[in-house]
Amino acid sequence: MLIDLHSHLEGRIRPQTAAELAAGLGVPEPEGGWERAIQLDGPADLTVYLAKVAVSYPFFRSLDAARRIAREAVEDAAADGLDYLELRFGPATHAADESGIDAVISAVAEGMREASAATGMPSGAVVAALRHHDAQTNLAVARAAARFAGAGVVGFDLAGDELLYPELAPHRDAFAIARAAGLGITCHAAEAAPGPAAREAAEVLGATRIGHGAHIADDPETLAWASDSGIVVEVCPTSNWYTGAIPSLAQHPAPRFRDAGVRLVLGDDNPLQTRSGLRAERETLATVLGFSPDDLLALDRVSVEAAFLEPSTRSALAARLP
Repeated sequence: MLIDLHSHLEGRIRPQTAAELAAGLGVPEPEGGWERAIQLDGPADLTVYLAKVAVSYPFFRSLDAARRIAREAVEDAAADGLDYLELRFGPATHAADESGIDAVISAVAEGMREASAATGMPSGAVVAALRHHDAQTNLAVARAAARFAGAGVVGFDLAGDELLYPELAPHRDAFAIARAAGLGITCHAAEAAPGPAAREAAEVLGATRIGHGAHIADDPETLAWASDSGIVVEVCPTSNWYTGAIPSLAQHPAPRFRDAGVRLVLGDDNPLQTRSGLRAERETLATVLGFSPDDLLALDRVSVEAAFLEPSTRSALAARLP
């Protein structure tokens, strides 16, 4: 089963779509073309990685473009055989005020809804607050996400540079709004910061899933907590290699998580930058990281349980598990 629980919309724009949108929006074509501007040649660091993702940002200022990018992202996932996709994005990056945040979320949700209806593959949007934004901006993002709960938005996230902006307390109230609206809570944590950042995300923000969490494995106490607490870690192996979080794919901590009893799900993070979609990430688990068919089945079961799904869709996916 192919369930993608960590994928960024800003990292899924087709190069051809970027070229077409740029022509209409007056966005200059980068040297070497859009494919080269979007894709990484190989592993780099987080700064280079995020710069590649940011190439797509100008397009989201157009609501029609945002709708198209979201629709095509779901279409591409369905064409690759996915069974469910959660797409996360940071609307405050693409809007000037709260009404603009609402408009971006509405456009993205509409595009995803159109594609899910056309392809039959369910999808849900996860709205991301950003660490470098102030508390008031993230409160506005949370209020907007709450207004779309049940109308395309299924979750709430915190993303951004952990090392420069490690504090979680300023965002506590935003996450309280999201939880009260019934949204699932995830948080990028322990990707660049030390392992205990993951536990803080659970305790301060109410996260039930941790994005990346690679450094949890470096801290025995946090690793034991992750196993005992039932927190779910969203692993994205190729992305972690490309951002420099791990020195090689073979050194990804997914096997250590598995052996410690940590519940895992899979994501492809920004697949246009890494040129590695979810199917390739699953193959990496099997061929590089030694996941057996039983390990992958366990991952599928956790994915169905941990996805931010409405009950009928969860039941339908669960019924397809062996």
